[in-house]
Amino acid sequence: MDLPSPPPAAEIIVTGTALPRAAGAAAYSTITIDHARLAATASGRIEDALKDVAGLAAFRRTDSRSANPTSQGVTLRALGGNAASRALVLLDGVPIADPFAGYIPWSAIDPAQLASVRVVRGGGAGAFGAGAVAGTLLLDSGGPSVLAPYTLALAGGSRDSWTASGGLTARLGGGFVTASARYDRGDGYGLLPANQAGSIDIPARYRSWGASLRAVVPVGDDSEVQVAGRAFDDVRVRGLELVGSTTRGADASARFIKRGDWGVEALAYVQVRDFTARFASVAANRASATPTLDQYRTPATGVGGKLALRPPVGGGHTLELGVDARRGDGTSHERFRLVAGRYTRLRVAGGATSTVGAYAEDSWTLNDALTLTAGLRADRWVIAAGALNEFDSDTGGATLAIATPQRDGWRGTARGGLVYTVAPALALRGAAYTGFRLPTPNELYRPFRVGADATAANPALDLERAKGVEAGFDWRPLPTARLSVTAFANSLDGAIANVTLGRGPGTFPQVGFVAAGGAFRQRLNLDRVVVHGVEADAGLEIGQVSAQASLAWADPVVRASGAAAALSGLRPAASPQFSASGTLGWTGPRLGASVTLRHVGAQFDDDQNLRRIAPATTLDASARLKLWRGVSLEARVENLTDTLVVSGVSADGIIDRAQPRTLWLGLRWEG
Repeated sequence: MDLPSPPPAAEIIVTGTALPRAAGAAAYSTITIDHARLAATASGRIEDALKDVAGLAAFRRTDSRSANPTSQGVTLRALGGNAASRALVLLDGVPIADPFAGYIPWSAIDPAQLASVRVVRGGGAGAFGAGAVAGTLLLDSGGPSVLAPYTLALAGGSRDSWTASGGLTARLGGGFVTASARYDRGDGYGLLPANQAGSIDIPARYRSWGASLRAVVPVGDDSEVQVAGRAFDDVRVRGLELVGSTTRGADASARFIKRGDWGVEALAYVQVRDFTARFASVAANRASATPTLDQYRTPATGVGGKLALRPPVGGGHTLELGVDARRGDGTSHERFRLVAGRYTRLRVAGGATSTVGAYAEDSWTLNDALTLTAGLRADRWVIAAGALNEFDSDTGGATLAIATPQRDGWRGTARGGLVYTVAPALALRGAAYTGFRLPTPNELYRPFRVGADATAANPALDLERAKGVEAGFDWRPLPTARLSVTAFANSLDGAIANVTLGRGPGTFPQVGFVAAGGAFRQRLNLDRVVVHGVEADAGLEIGQVSAQASLAWADPVVRASGAAAALSGLRPAASPQFSASGTLGWTGPRLGASVTLRHVGAQFDDDQNLRRIAPATTLDASARLKLWRGVSLEARVENLTDTLVVSGVSADGIIDRAQPRTLWLGLRWEG
């Protein structure tokens, strides 16, 4: 007798992604950079790919090969330059900003291993919403659907630059594992133009490596566990043998995802970082330099997690309820005040900040035309007791002791919006939001110098508080054509800025002597930075040809009183009014190529708008020719016209420049 066949086993679908986006997310201005674009930039670096989003900017125009790492915070909508990031950056749901200083370790991220980057402009109230005063960058790692099973790449470039990378993506049972590693090094370029460089100036060489391992394992028909770990090391010499930095870190995370009627996401992570830096004072003729500070150790730790639930409420609703928490701490250990060839002072500065929050966000699809969304957050924030202490190296006696008690409080934020589909190809949207950011331990407790300028810390810094409104439309006249336009008005109350309070020569609190021509500054909360602007993003694909463009215009203005009253009506530092990017690409059966034109408008390097940084227009190009059996020949060029891109201007007019023309030629194998 024939026995009946057993029912087929349920198919287990493992994606390695987060819970699906709610329909209401379309209410906020969003742009997505896909895997193909991330893997094809001329520099091969994620900061370059992010420049496709006009209005997204780092504090400096230099990238992670030559910038001081602590200057690599990211912001949007011209809300003012700050070394700490004003945008929340999440990699697979995990915050990746440095726990002590708030910068983003871009060199640790290989863009070719990402599936996509989604940039949401404006403040946020969702998971880890504390910190999203300018926007949110959502980085998603790639899996078998976008990554080749095996990849190896090697490229050589100008100035003895080399980059090597490899990746493995393998399905294991119902899940998969990805592993990748990357190594970069180069002799670097001269940070100063030839007419300003002296005998002690050398190219800004760099060396970095990073490795990551990620596994996605099914634990049921609709559930999976995602575990990830990464480590990185980054060494840079910033144009002088006495000036440079080292950044080391290791991160680990575990995430549980359950899809289906009840959606669940649980996440836990830990970050361990250390940073060192060396600084020097340069003689006017640039023939000699003297060490001024050795930041020989800055350990930092970040921990956090979240739990989010999506109950099956029905009625067109997608409701998410969640709690999250994170804590960052760090302490800078420094030697300074060189006398007779040795440092005579020690500085120890640091503390911790933390938030614990709960949120609720609902997306309600009323009908085929209208979707509403609204979210609320309540955060308990804590700035733990911190200290800035200085000692005499010989006697151990205290020369400065600033201790601050713990501060804490509650902060509520919200956001909401709507999407109205006028026609199948046209949707109107509008949104309003609030957000906040805690000052970092670095901003609270650590003074610093850049050239002749010195900036004091401020343990009394208050929160940055954002609010904004926006309205726009998304038009898709063809499945392969899109145009999005958004008008916005944002305000950042309590914006943290480096405010000029005096000029050298003279002796000032925390920083000591400031020479003639230098400025004494302190981190202060401005009354607010007010910004009005317009953004536009477009894309078109016709056969093998594709084009995409992004532009942003903003009019940021400082409103200030008290010690910062002189800044009222000026533009915040590092905030260009106009930026644009456009890429034209062609993809054939064997040959692919693209050219990218970018423009960034003029901006100021200082709070008083005295040091103007000129606008810059650059042209990049890349091409890939498939040879045989998965092997491709790649050619890339950064800054083809060798435009002088100014990144900074010092008190004495010395220019710090960004990447000059750089040629690359390499091979890539995809198994």
